[in-house]
Amino acid sequence: MDLKDVLAANVRRLRHERQLTQEGLGERAGISSRYVGAVERGDVSASVTILGQIAAALSVAPGDLLDVVKSSPDRS
Repeated sequence: MDLKDVLAANVRRLRHERQLTQEGLGERAGISSRYVGAVERGDVSASVTILGQIAAALSVAPGDLLDVVKSSPDRS
């Protein structure tokens, strides 16, 4: 998984956890909702400035957006 995919998954997960729409996150971060969507699809390589804006809007450290989150194993 490349960093764009990691970023995409983390932004989407954190946005959903905070019950934000792409529009809401875009407003908080000062970017367009279309750009938020492009980040979440892994279509763009966000600059460190944008990474910082998104992190601030989600109330996380920028590095948290690049951490690989390992899913817990199924407990059948």
